[in-house]
Amino acid sequence: MLDHFFTLLMLIVLQAVLGFDNLLYISLESKRAPEADRARVRKLGILIAIGLRIVLLFVLVKLIEVAQNVLFSVQWAGVVEGGFNLHSLIVLVGGAFILYTATKEVIHMVAMEQIDSALERKSTSSKKVIAMIVLMNLVFSFDSILSAMALTDNMWVMTIAIVVSGVMMIVLADHVSTFLAKNRMYEVLGLFILFIVGVMLVTEGGHLAHLHLFGEPVTPMTKTTFYFVIAVLVLTDIVQSRYQKKILRSGIAAPERSSE
Repeated sequence: MLDHFFTLLMLIVLQAVLGFDNLLYISLESKRAPEADRARVRKLGILIAIGLRIVLLFVLVKLIEVAQNVLFSVQWAGVVEGGFNLHSLIVLVGGAFILYTATKEVIHMVAMEQIDSALERKSTSSKKVIAMIVLMNLVFSFDSILSAMALTDNMWVMTIAIVVSGVMMIVLADHVSTFLAKNRMYEVLGLFILFIVGVMLVTEGGHLAHLHLFGEPVTPMTKTTFYFVIAVLVLTDIVQSRYQKKILRSGIAAPERSSE
């Protein structure tokens, strides 16, 4: 009984750590819903995802070998080589979609004429946003569920860990969204972190597929590297913000380039 309790604590911590990138995606994606529905969209999306995560847990326990079986292979010698299974395809497609989403939002920020125009963008229907939150939650859940299965074979322990981590995400999602709404300068930081998440998932999917590009194997980005990159991005953003404020306070203007 005591062993199960400590395993449960470990799983909850693991779910919380692995759920950081998922939480950021939920907070940014919910902004596409009508403003009055955003809190409900986040809560409902996560609740549905919790139920589907539990279903996925039971399915993976029964069909773990099927998810790892190679569905098809690509053998273009010297260019692209690899064998793709269900697990690798889900992670690859999910990572590619996150890269697309982050890139599209960054391009929109650069192209918009006024900052406030971002708020005037046409809202997406709440149902579509909920569907995207649920779908991407399942993509993120694959690794966390497989990690949980490596720690224990007790279904109750894994199920409770999923529910507890889901409740934590519901609570934290509102706080993260509120912080981003009040500090819009960090939206760009959040999008680039999301971009790194996409890169991490794509490299993980390539590794699972034993993918080789131009003769070189695709190696996954480790969690240590991921959090180190995030720390560097956050530190850079903080230093840049403080330096910019000092420049504005001192009234120092950048010298104009002389025309030739």
